[in-house]
Amino acid sequence: MNAAPLHRNTLYFGVALALLMPATGLSQTTSDSAPAAQESQAPQSDQTTQSPISQADETAKKRGNVTELGTVTVTGVRGSLARSAELKRDATTVQDSISALELGRFPDDNVADSLSHITGVAISRTAGGEGQKVSVRGLGPDYTLTTFNGRILATDGAGRDFAFDVLPADVISGADVIKGAQASLTEGAIGGLINLRSASPFDQKGQHGIVRLEGDRNQMSELNGRKFSATYSNTFFNDTLGILLGVVRADRKDRTDVAGNDGGWTRNPDPNDPNWWGNAWGGNIDPNGNGVLDPDEYGLIGPGQFRVGSIMEDKKRRAYSGKIEWHPSDDVRIVVDGLKTRLNSPQVSYQQSYYPLFAPGRWSNMTVQNGIVTGFTMDNPDPSLRLNPELLNQTQYRVVDTDLYGINGEWKVTPALTLTGDLYRSTSSRHSGGQDSYVVLRMNQPNIARITLGPNAVPNVDVRFNDGRDLATGLANNQFTASDFNTHYMELSGDNIDDKITGGTVAGKLVVGRWGVDLLRFGVTRTDRRKSRDLVNNTLNGGADYYSEANAINVADLGGGVLSHNFHLPNFMSDVDSNFPRSFLAFDVPNYLAQLQAYNGHLRPDGTPYDYAMAAPAWNPLQSYRVSEKTNAFYVEADMSGDRWDGNIGARLVKTRTSAQAWDAKILSITENGPFNYTAKYAAPTPITEDANYTYLLPSANFTWHFTDELQLRAGVAKTMARPAVDTLAPTNTTESVSWGEFTQVYGGNVNLKPYTATQGDLSLEWYFADHSIANVAVFEKRIKNQITTSFEPGQDIGVPGYLFNVVRPINGDHAKVRGLELGLQHFWENGFGVRAQYTRNLSRSWVNGEKRPLEGIAPATYSLGVMYEKGKWSLGVNADHTDGFVKAVNVLGTGYNELADSLTWLTAHVSYRVNDMLSFTLDGQNLLDDPQTYSINGNPLLSDGYFRYGRSVNLGVNLRF
Repeated sequence: MNAAPLHRNTLYFGVALALLMPATGLSQTTSDSAPAAQESQAPQSDQTTQSPISQADETAKKRGNVTELGTVTVTGVRGSLARSAELKRDATTVQDSISALELGRFPDDNVADSLSHITGVAISRTAGGEGQKVSVRGLGPDYTLTTFNGRILATDGAGRDFAFDVLPADVISGADVIKGAQASLTEGAIGGLINLRSASPFDQKGQHGIVRLEGDRNQMSELNGRKFSATYSNTFFNDTLGILLGVVRADRKDRTDVAGNDGGWTRNPDPNDPNWWGNAWGGNIDPNGNGVLDPDEYGLIGPGQFRVGSIMEDKKRRAYSGKIEWHPSDDVRIVVDGLKTRLNSPQVSYQQSYYPLFAPGRWSNMTVQNGIVTGFTMDNPDPSLRLNPELLNQTQYRVVDTDLYGINGEWKVTPALTLTGDLYRSTSSRHSGGQDSYVVLRMNQPNIARITLGPNAVPNVDVRFNDGRDLATGLANNQFTASDFNTHYMELSGDNIDDKITGGTVAGKLVVGRWGVDLLRFGVTRTDRRKSRDLVNNTLNGGADYYSEANAINVADLGGGVLSHNFHLPNFMSDVDSNFPRSFLAFDVPNYLAQLQAYNGHLRPDGTPYDYAMAAPAWNPLQSYRVSEKTNAFYVEADMSGDRWDGNIGARLVKTRTSAQAWDAKILSITENGPFNYTAKYAAPTPITEDANYTYLLPSANFTWHFTDELQLRAGVAKTMARPAVDTLAPTNTTESVSWGEFTQVYGGNVNLKPYTATQGDLSLEWYFADHSIANVAVFEKRIKNQITTSFEPGQDIGVPGYLFNVVRPINGDHAKVRGLELGLQHFWENGFGVRAQYTRNLSRSWVNGEKRPLEGIAPATYSLGVMYEKGKWSLGVNADHTDGFVKAVNVLGTGYNELADSLTWLTAHVSYRVNDMLSFTLDGQNLLDDPQTYSINGNPLLSDGYFRYGRSVNLGVNLRF
């Protein structure tokens, strides 16, 4: 099909059109258009991704695949598929891409959502169902590195994995998922390197712009959102100077219904499992009441703590981007660019919490099914042993500022030698210290409760008070007042995280043309990363329990306004078929804290006056750290080709020096305040500083054999590495779980953890059987060493008289193997219909201290199917993405008891209509199956571990182009 008819039928698509793309999103030009080749190039080194000619373009020119077509552009689905096929075809290693539809207009709100349609890519979702973390070929975010124009992006989390929700999709023009390896690519990824690309004002010379207005509505929550975005570009002075500016302002309200087991499941000791000594802190579960652990009670499981509620989020995004590009001559190019984003995403969670943890005399009338206590009654008159339903208000103050600024230059010294240089600063900060809260009010009325488990996310809860009220009915009918509640747990926390990355590179490209070498690429890079975390909370000093148990205050004595309102959320947990209260009695945390402070001076039971300062958050040195990491890398790479083949071979030498500082404090004593309520006294903290360094040589080779112009075989081998998460390099530790009776010491890490390394191989057969069409099959294998996992050491003496502790710490495992198969297909027919499909299968296993384990975070299979139609002014499509269940954490209740993320299918659809060349409308639907994300122990529905439901949403957009 030629370009002219497509040009006459140009379509202007809606926000979600990239959801239909199999290995790419939407592109601006056909595959044989020179400007498109410039815009969608793959990264070739740390900071040379803005080079006018990519390796893929050079390969295409050598093979004669590039034809100059002037200004002919295609914005339809066919143009996008054509470009995606050519990018894959001409890449120098295994790679897939997505691209923006037009100038500054990416077809999804979130880049992660579009990346999920690429073969071998899966994503995890945050509140509201928005994509956040990305996994490639089944390997989790820790194995993935994200860069922006080849520059490493700073992150607001404790690790290195990038949270895509901080970055509006409108600020990028595309992304490359590079699954293979080359010496000239930034090291630090085993699963895949994701390079985000910004647009250039020279992608479309002259003046161009686009303005978008969008509104969305979630059908479950009945909440609405809106977004404004605009991009403008222009070139001046005979196209030697160009500017590009972009702005995004988005406000969205969403709700996520949640349920889970914060306190985990209780499991008796099992003498047949030497790795599990039990976590039944209140005493072993004893159905026959004889006080002895009988054989039929070995490993018996029962509920600990469970909760149900909803997270309310008011998400605001602001983003500003700019680029100035100057070509003073044909031999010189200088680019100055910047990106500034702010994600303001406060979350307030209203939940009901239940703490039926077993203790002698607390449970009666127990029923047991297959080693699980599925029902029990709580009728002990002792207030500390009965069920005391709780109101839980949990807030998270997440405000993230992400900045990236840099200058890049290229100088063609001679026809044979080109030099490039780049300097950048990337920063991310999130300051929420002491502003997050986990605040609980506990009911204080005598009652009889019955808890029964079923195949649902929430157990059946029946609570009847001695005064005749029923919990569910009472909440629904406003029968409870402040006098029915006492103060209880009041955790105030949050961390201040700052991540600063300064990077620079000098690189070169030399045309050789002899000894079988076409081009020689070389370069040196330096990266200086400094990440700090200061945890501010009130758990280390015992402030979280200051107003609990014997020191609890009746809420009615605090004054009015603590209990703010009673509300009923629309469609709340409507797909969970259990009997439990579905109405909320909310309380205002800021007012609650103010009332507690005003209560100062009243006497405590021990005769001392209440002092709110004793419960205030303070710096927690035990979980704070400073980590600096300096890396120097040098690479050399040779590009070679023959009549029917091309390839490259090279090596990258990496040397990293790490310095980590943390603090430690020994526990001097533990005081028991009541059942499941303890206070630890600590010695003064002392600083710990550790240094380490490592050097790796990372060789790589890639080879492509062209059987015909349509059929080619690609092979690649390499050694790769992925650095440990930053927080696992700091020797932090915590024993906060002591406060609720779980005597566990959790170590954050140590500076001597080694990076993951992998020896990997790829083999890919690709058939470009028609225009815009490709069928491919690929196999890959990764042999991973030093993968970081968790050790669990029960019953350890850490120097606290009278107590043994579980010790949890990150360790380098022995090794792991990942093998996989990828299948892909995309095709468009002349009648306007098209199809895209992909399937990825992973076979993985790991060994830790000689024990065979599942490799955490790897989905056994992902697959997707998209069907679309494009004709005239209309575009329609539907797309389904499925991720199989996978192991999230191993041995959480002993050997073989793993936490699983259950399978998830995400269905999307779109309709768009182009009125004319300037105006178009779009309508998109997300999560049309309304499929919740759930977690469980070993897939057992009786052992539900988590539930997140986001609801269906629709988005209506209007787009104006000039």
